[in-house]
Amino acid sequence: MNWAELTTEEQLEAIKQESTQKPVVIFKHSTRCSISSMAKSRLERSETPDGIAFYYLDLIRYRPVSNKIAEVFDVHHESPQVLLIKNGECVYDESHNGISMDEIAVQAAQA
Repeated sequence: MNWAELTTEEQLEAIKQESTQKPVVIFKHSTRCSISSMAKSRLERSETPDGIAFYYLDLIRYRPVSNKIAEVFDVHHESPQVLLIKNGECVYDESHNGISMDEIAVQAAQA
C-alpha cells in the first residue's frame, strides 16, 4: 500500500482535481481506535487496485483537516472512514467494519 499523507486543508482541492483523472480514496484513521487499526491493516493486506490514489489522514493529529473533509465532501464524520472521490465529489463512503478493498474497487469501477 502506497499511502499519500493528507495533512493540510489545501490538499483537498488538489485531491478534487486529481479525482477528475482517476478515483481517489481518503482513509480517515484514528490512531487511538482498535477498529480503525484493524480496518487500516485489512486495507494494507489487500491487493491494491490499479488506477486509484490512496490518501491517509491521521485524524487525531489533523482534526481540522478531518472536519474540512466532512464539509467539502458533504459526509458525516466517522472514524475509521473511507471516502471515494470521483470528479470532485464523494461517490461512496463507508466506515468501521464495512471498509473493504474489494468494495472500494467495485465502487471505483462504476461510472
